Amino acid sequence: MSQKKEKLLIIDSNALIHRAFHALPPLSDSQGRPTNAVYGFTTIFLKAVKDLKPDYVAACFDRKEKTFRHEEYVEYKATRVKAPDELYEQIPLVKEVVRSFDVPVFELAGYEADDLIGTVATLKSVDRPDIETIILTGDQDCLQLVDYNTKVLSPHKGLSETILYGEQEVKEKFGGLMPKQLIDYKGLRGDTSDNIPGVKGIGEKGAIDLLLNFGSLEGVYKNINSDKIRDRVREMLVEQKEQALMSKKLATIILDAPIDFKLLDCRFKGFDQDKVATLFMELGFKRLMSQVATLAKAGFAVPVGQGDLFAPKEKSESEKPEQAKSVSKKIGEQNYQTVTEKNLKSFLKELNQQEFVCFDTETDGLNPFDNKLIGISFCWQAGQAYYLPVELAKTIKEDLIKFFADKNVKKIGHNLKFDIEIMSLWLGDKKNLGKINGLHFDTMVASYLLNAGHRQHSLDTLAFVKFGYQMQPIEDLIGKGKGQITMAEVPLEKISWYACEDADLSYRLFEKFSVELEKENLLGLFNELEMPLVEVLAEIERNGVKIDNKSLKELSADFAKRIKTIEKKAWKMAGEEFNLASPKQLKEILFDKLEISTAGIGKTKTGISTAAGELEKLQGQHEIIDLIIEFRELSKLKSTYLDALPELESKVDGRIHTSFNQTVTATGRLSSSEPNLQNIPIRSELGGPIRRAFIAEDGFKIVKADYSQIELRIIASLANDQRMLEIFNSGGDIHTMTAAIIHGIKPSEVTKEIRRTAKEVNFGVLYGMGAWGLASRTGISNTEAQQFIFKYFNTFKEVKKWLDETVEIARDKGYVETLYGRRRFIPEINSNISQVRNSAERMAVNMPIQGTAADLIKLAMIKINKELSEVSPKSKMILQVHDELVFEVPEKEIKKVANFIDEAMCSVMKLRAPIEVEISAGDNWGETEKIKM
Repeated sequence: MSQKKEKLLIIDSNALIHRAFHALPPLSDSQGRPTNAVYGFTTIFLKAVKDLKPDYVAACFDRKEKTFRHEEYVEYKATRVKAPDELYEQIPLVKEVVRSFDVPVFELAGYEADDLIGTVATLKSVDRPDIETIILTGDQDCLQLVDYNTKVLSPHKGLSETILYGEQEVKEKFGGLMPKQLIDYKGLRGDTSDNIPGVKGIGEKGAIDLLLNFGSLEGVYKNINSDKIRDRVREMLVEQKEQALMSKKLATIILDAPIDFKLLDCRFKGFDQDKVATLFMELGFKRLMSQVATLAKAGFAVPVGQGDLFAPKEKSESEKPEQAKSVSKKIGEQNYQTVTEKNLKSFLKELNQQEFVCFDTETDGLNPFDNKLIGISFCWQAGQAYYLPVELAKTIKEDLIKFFADKNVKKIGHNLKFDIEIMSLWLGDKKNLGKINGLHFDTMVASYLLNAGHRQHSLDTLAFVKFGYQMQPIEDLIGKGKGQITMAEVPLEKISWYACEDADLSYRLFEKFSVELEKENLLGLFNELEMPLVEVLAEIERNGVKIDNKSLKELSADFAKRIKTIEKKAWKMAGEEFNLASPKQLKEILFDKLEISTAGIGKTKTGISTAAGELEKLQGQHEIIDLIIEFRELSKLKSTYLDALPELESKVDGRIHTSFNQTVTATGRLSSSEPNLQNIPIRSELGGPIRRAFIAEDGFKIVKADYSQIELRIIASLANDQRMLEIFNSGGDIHTMTAAIIHGIKPSEVTKEIRRTAKEVNFGVLYGMGAWGLASRTGISNTEAQQFIFKYFNTFKEVKKWLDETVEIARDKGYVETLYGRRRFIPEINSNISQVRNSAERMAVNMPIQGTAADLIKLAMIKINKELSEVSPKSKMILQVHDELVFEVPEKEIKKVANFIDEAMCSVMKLRAPIEVEISAGDNWGETEKIKM
């Protein structure tokens, strides 16, 4: 039996409000407020939910501010008659209704509801293309969004009937035009309701005929001299070309509005029936109450008191945490117990009999090196969990030391890295850490492997996604803002439930993900790479790195002076003082006062963009542009590193313990936070001084090992391109040799400029860079760039073949994978939206390369971590950044350790191209000298 297809209902709220207001006679509530639009809207909403049974619902609203379309065309919607105040008064009440059903509201200044609808539909399609989208609207603007998986539902004949528009219905309504052609139709025909002019003189039939013949507005103008276009029509089209193109732009719904959309937030389950009933009574909507009751019976509402079904059996009603009464869906028995002196022995006996045990720690903060343990929860059977307070845990510490050291007991958890860092310190101390063996399953890592493209792998998110279960928010325990307390201050009864719930849900996810990993053939990657890496990352974080506070302070002062100097220079050029950090003031100075050309510069909802990428396009037009770019870079580095690093020093050992994120990037790369090491500039002269502040302890040196051109070696191997492999096997410089082959010159004749262009292409092909990208990065013309890329692919033919085949594999399978079997699902590669599809194609070719590089360095880290102590007991692996590993090594053991690192990094994976590592050493991370191997 086929599974029911999930649905997302997107509500075009303002369109429905207007439709309802004009369809119903005046109504008011007991307070005298007009409610006919609210009543009509609610009626349509309830009917849609009843008929469609959506799994997700989102409501989009217009804002009163003008939009970017008004900036494009001052007369946009200028002919509309302002609606009565009685209508606008009802919009806040409609939002109350929507929110009472726990439906999220989306609105954004500068954008129309249609733009938010388009964005929500697009984002949903990227994340979950299997979900059907239905747009509930009172007008026809959203018909352009209709595709194979998106339909539009519109009220018909007042509010009693509806019409569902799919692709076929749109074609029938518009004389054979496809939904995506409706913006072209409006470009030609215009839209009187929005005062979009179109091409005056072209009627409905004429517009349809043109588009049936030539496909799009651009196609019409491309074939303007065709015999199929009558002379008079051609004349109108030529004269009004600019107006036609502008009209199409005005009619086009934006698909990437900057909204914070998460599909899970739109899950339509669990609204508070009493809350809705109270509001309906207040509004006088008694007739609609029966429909709410129908929804409740269908499982969309959570009646008051349902939560007590999930409370621990041994607790009385008065002891149950209040938060446990609002759980969204039953997940079976939840027998949660607090370990006391009375049941301590029986708990310990049962614990030691288990083969699989899930554990979770509660602490008074999120820094495992500075914060303290509050308690530990355990679970070895779904629905049954135990909470052991730290004071009681101290009385059986020796037993817990044995338990955690026992490799035969398979430990399970969610974000185990944090838990083992906490427990290893508690079981031992900073110098002699407690042993934690038998790490078996991290449900956060498992979720990441199964859905690498998803951003959220938190326990509460997964509990909701996999079981429809709403976990107790931590804010219920510790509060928010100024009144927030620590977990140490939370009453035992409340923290016990919260902790047991964590362990229980983690265990349930373990059972589920174990099956899914095996089904997807990912157990090997999970067991051999990602799980061993958890322990490696925990050790690197524990090791930490020393920083030079004095040099950071001096550097910060130097940056502050440079920033002040730049400000003064910029003020002098502008002829007035202004805030260089203010986009608004910057736009006024650059484009109004200095009249710098905005040709080719992108726009935001507030006008011309001053984003970094856009400002770079303006370089060379005015000296002030370079100053602003430098000002921004200096300011960012100063606040992010120079001023922030000293604040991150641990109170325990005076070192910085960066946090490595294993479950963030879709390619498998590691990222880091507090600080973000990846964002320290590599080649910029500003990055060097910051790196120099990362220093070695006395008697030690910093040793760094960097894979050389590893991504190019990987693509040469994946594509089996003999020409590229020959270059690597001969030991030649890949960029110089590439330039020489393409230009037909000797390697000795390759200039720096030619080599730079070859280097840009070599790395650019990994990211799908085209001629325009190459031209903008190297300063050559588009024609030259196109010729260079043509010659490049003619030289490395197998690389081109591999790139094309990889895109086709992604289209066919829906995913791509690395040499080691890591997968990234890319459903958007089959999108009808060209921008989305093109981006997906770039992801498809990049992921196997970058992902394989990620697998390679992770394997190296595992091998090195396992064997380094035998080679040099005092050496430590302290950082991982991009393709580089950083170590702290005793001065007298540098050569020995370097040889070991080189062998380990080169031997963990076999490629067709030789793997090379550059190793260097010095007093700090920024100044090292190459070690001859």
